[in-house]
Amino acid sequence: MNASEAFSGLRRRINALLVLLVVYDVILSATCLIRPDLWYKYIHGTDYVDPQGLLLRTGAVWAAFSLFQLIARLKWEIQPFWLTIIAGIRLTEVFSDWTYLYVAHDLTTFGWFGLFVNPPMNLLLGLYFIRAYRKVHIDFGDLLRERKTIGG
Repeated sequence: MNASEAFSGLRRRINALLVLLVVYDVILSATCLIRPDLWYKYIHGTDYVDPQGLLLRTGAVWAAFSLFQLIARLKWEIQPFWLTIIAGIRLTEVFSDWTYLYVAHDLTTFGWFGLFVNPPMNLLLGLYFIRAYRKVHIDFGDLLRERKTIGG
């Protein structure tokens, strides 16, 4: 496999992952911001009660995740550093869900499972995007510079 084919495979994986993450975080943020009652129903099995508005704040954070992941999807091939930004975003969530899991009084099975699997998923995603940046920057840096010069 030549460098161009190897880069094409990596490019497809990165783009697919970024699109999936945008969709995932849009669903999370929209649920929190537009229908917080559904969040409480499916995650906690209770009525929506959030006098401090922390769920809305969380929804806004996830909306920012979506925005930055969309920007990364559009720009990473020209500006690969966007992959490290996404790594940082994913890594910020490594401890939050297990903390939530520990302190939440009421959780559905669905809620418990989601909060349990997200931290290792975010850790793996963060490490993947760091590795992808290194691969793009080191292994395919010359190829990308050549494409920019040629215009392709």
